[in-house]
Amino acid sequence: MTPRFFIDRPIFSWVIAIGILLSGIIALRGLPVEQYPSVAPPSLTIGVTYPGADARTLEQNVTQVIEQELNGVEGFLYMASTSESNGTASITLTFEAGTDIDTAQMEVQNRLRRVEQRLPEDVRRQGIQVTEANSGFLLIVAITSKSGNTAPMEVNNFANTRVLDELRRVNGVGNVQAFAPEYAMRIWLDPQKLASYNLSPAEALGAVQEQNSQTPGGQLGDQPIAKGAQLNAVITTQGRFTTPEQFAGIILRANPDGSAVTLGDVGRVELGAASYLFSSELNGKPMAGMAVQLTPGANALSTAAGIRARMEELSKGFPPDITWSIPYDTTPFVELSIEEVVKTLVEAMILVFLVMFLFLQNWRATVIPTIVVPIALAGACLGLWMFGFSINVLTLFGMVLAIGILVDDAIVVIENVERIMNEEHLSPYDATVKAMTQITSAIIGITLVLIAVFIPMAFFPGSTGGIYRQFSMTLAISIAFSALLALTLTPALCATLLKPHGSEKRTGPFGEFFDRFFARFNNWFGRTTTAIKAASARCCHRRCAGSASSPRWSRSPRCSFHGCRVRSCRRRIRAI
Repeated sequence: MTPRFFIDRPIFSWVIAIGILLSGIIALRGLPVEQYPSVAPPSLTIGVTYPGADARTLEQNVTQVIEQELNGVEGFLYMASTSESNGTASITLTFEAGTDIDTAQMEVQNRLRRVEQRLPEDVRRQGIQVTEANSGFLLIVAITSKSGNTAPMEVNNFANTRVLDELRRVNGVGNVQAFAPEYAMRIWLDPQKLASYNLSPAEALGAVQEQNSQTPGGQLGDQPIAKGAQLNAVITTQGRFTTPEQFAGIILRANPDGSAVTLGDVGRVELGAASYLFSSELNGKPMAGMAVQLTPGANALSTAAGIRARMEELSKGFPPDITWSIPYDTTPFVELSIEEVVKTLVEAMILVFLVMFLFLQNWRATVIPTIVVPIALAGACLGLWMFGFSINVLTLFGMVLAIGILVDDAIVVIENVERIMNEEHLSPYDATVKAMTQITSAIIGITLVLIAVFIPMAFFPGSTGGIYRQFSMTLAISIAFSALLALTLTPALCATLLKPHGSEKRTGPFGEFFDRFFARFNNWFGRTTTAIKAASARCCHRRCAGSASSPRWSRSPRCSFHGCRVRSCRRRIRAI
């Protein structure tokens, strides 16, 4: 299609522009919002717990075994592991940029299944966690007691049972790490009493595991044993123990005389915390903290808003002495940075409008680029959505820089149309048709050159590419949509909005003010242009003193600016 096709069909041009605008707005609502794009390579974190093990035991029996099995995963770059003396270990796998993290997670889990049988029983019972959540915390939700009379363990239990799972279901939440230990049955063995009964801790642990178990009892009257039975009944056996008294009654050894040694004889059983390795406080008071981590590519602002809304809803059913707060939140920094860049974007659009109106001195010619720029930016948002990018400081910065470039194509069209109307006294329609036949190839060439300047930055490897990729693609997409609009919408607007010279006059007090203002500006601008031309001419016409001993042709004066002959330099100036 040639530009004349759109000049003759302005409604079709408007349909294309409105389609780009609506698609960009819809894409903008679905784009994730973050402060900076993810520049680090994708990674997975493996969490392991080995209760009671020291760092060396954990390293030799768990961490090294898992590391050896995970070597050779597709896209694997490097790994880092940490074994703590509290019985916890974490292994961070880093993959090459561009690796599909979901596929990598599936392969890692398959390898962990192969190595699981070689790990200690306690590790298998605790489970191995593989997460792909971002390493940083989005925010921390704190559950506290208003009066301080509620026990810390009751606050922790309330957070784990009533709040934790609800937060994990919020859209955009990758993981919620609870800094609130759950209730657990604590058994404190007395070494002297164990020795007096000639028992070991292993025997006590074996008795607890054997007797605190759920065993299916089967059925009475089930086929094929009881033929002809009219009724069958399910046998219900005693389940796991739930109270300290039941645990204290576990039999460790039965004596021949009928007496028995129970767990309560050699230790103390109580309901306490599952772990005493850490504690959380807010303003000096105990709290149950829950740190929220984002899923990769999630919208930080909408996720934080969803968490607040969910907590407001849950707080309606809280006990009177329980309250919640968010002591740590990173979204204000994201909102502030995005707000400042958006403010700069609006200011840039206003300045561009004023500069165009100052030099074009025609509101009809000024409004055309003003319409084109927002549509091109909406097209950039559509491109960001298609490439899986986000709204962040770098993409918005690219849009700010793109504003000055986006108006170039429209101004080239408008100035050429204005020139033809002024010199050849053609109608806006005829002038637009003739102008587009002259500059269509130039617009395409300008667009290709500008895109060729910015596109190579998108192919930088590593973290550098992660930083500049979204910035360069934002500029390239915006320029491409600007060229598309310059060949479709801008000619249609020029043919319909512009008026022949002299047919539109300014009236009223504002019209007289603008006439006087533009007359003074044009006089000042003309004098400034003349002065610059004169200064440049004097610089190029300065004569150089020739040597008397030199040949006649060598004494010809040279230009002090670039060394050429004065005569040829004057000819160049006249030609320019």
